[in-house]
Amino acid sequence: MAETFTGEGMAPATSPADHPVIHPIIMCGGSGSRLWPVSRKAYPKQFAALLEGGSLFQRTLDRVRGKGYAAPQLLTGADFRFVVAEQLSDAGIEPGRIVIEPEGRNTAPAICAAALMIAEADPGALLLVLPSDHVIRDEAAFHAAVAAGAGAAAGGAFVTFGITPDRAETGYGYIELDAAPAPGGPMGAQPFTRFVEKPDAVAAAEMLASGRFLWNSGMFLFPAAALVAAFEAQAPEVLAACRAAVAAGRTDLCFFRLGEEAYRANPDISIDYAIMEKVAGQVVPVDCGWNDLGSWATVWQESAQGLGAGEAGVAVSDGALAIDCENVLLRTDDPDMRLVGLGLKDMVAVATRDGVLVAPMDRAQDVRKVVDGLKAVNAKQATEFPLVYRPWGWYETLALGGRFQVKQICVKPGGQLSLQSHVHRSEHWVVVSGTAKVTVDEDVRLMTENQSIYIPLGAVHRLENPGKVELRLIEVQSGAYLGEDDIIRYEDVYARA
Repeated sequence: MAETFTGEGMAPATSPADHPVIHPIIMCGGSGSRLWPVSRKAYPKQFAALLEGGSLFQRTLDRVRGKGYAAPQLLTGADFRFVVAEQLSDAGIEPGRIVIEPEGRNTAPAICAAALMIAEADPGALLLVLPSDHVIRDEAAFHAAVAAGAGAAAGGAFVTFGITPDRAETGYGYIELDAAPAPGGPMGAQPFTRFVEKPDAVAAAEMLASGRFLWNSGMFLFPAAALVAAFEAQAPEVLAACRAAVAAGRTDLCFFRLGEEAYRANPDISIDYAIMEKVAGQVVPVDCGWNDLGSWATVWQESAQGLGAGEAGVAVSDGALAIDCENVLLRTDDPDMRLVGLGLKDMVAVATRDGVLVAPMDRAQDVRKVVDGLKAVNAKQATEFPLVYRPWGWYETLALGGRFQVKQICVKPGGQLSLQSHVHRSEHWVVVSGTAKVTVDEDVRLMTENQSIYIPLGAVHRLENPGKVELRLIEVQSGAYLGEDDIIRYEDVYARA
């Protein structure tokens, strides 16, 4: 029998003043493969500008800023920490904390660790858990749903948000209500019967027809102290591991790293299985134009708001052209590429600098098979991305041969690479724009546009940007081995030495 951690009855919508401050917990780790080639393990979809208005991550941040919301707490992996920091800075948002998971262990451990840290400072806080890769078109409806959920959560309820379905979707999990909501009635928090795994087509059609099922959005609202108590009762092994990981955690630059050994003791378990299926939770039905962008077909569906779909269902990005096409998505992220579709119908074509996907629209859910196929032939495009973020800026590989590599490097104002040397390669640097401060052994000099320098194999060197604008240069590497692990660091302001 489910243990009760809830308030009583249905909670109506409330104003922000009626409940404690809401602390957003934004989940921005994980890996992406369903939107290849734009989304990959090294750069998942939440950080890509798939639609207008910034990346999905930045749109999520913007949704929960302002009155009634505390600074967001971000949960991500070590590989994405600098992307998260960069996009936070670009959005002009100061986070409450950027928490680094040593290893992805599903949603329950991540949420538990965040709850422990917030509850310690504010036991009465409300925790709003949000994925960072969803689209919500009607933000007024979203905020109304959060206000309704906050009224229930302030009374002790564990709240989830269910999306009013508009089709028999097999790609989502569902939530079954006790009864179908009355048409036009209040959409407050109410009890629900169970969570349902992704159904087949027949079951999905039956659930849609019944009117008693909602899509499981993966969004939750919890009272902080009560959630910690629920973990103690329902998933004590998660609570113990997370307590130890928080206690063993350490600050690293602007990040908080959870203790690695302790955190890895967590089971791989979702918040649904660990907590929500074991308590008498409540659900707020909401119709807010929600979409999880789980395939290129769903990106195409959203393109009327993003890329600009025409009357024939044609959505094209800058650099793409559709001629006599119907129901197609044509997208290119390379400004120097021209992607042209001629006489296409119900097709997706997506091109990046190093990968192109062409598929029928009804096969968009199968893109993971593409990634599996690329992995099978050891293609780096399966997981890696040409543009790589670093704390000082980013670099992009422009050309790669047997004994050479050409990169474009961008260093932010005030950024500096580590003092380092290489065992297997030498380098040539050509400044394209901005000002570079270059150290090579005992020689330190300033370089500007069109100036170049040679870095011999084994030389101890450093690149810095002392100016107020971005520094861009072209780096030509030459040698027997060109991997990123051919770096010996002596000093590093980002604590990587």
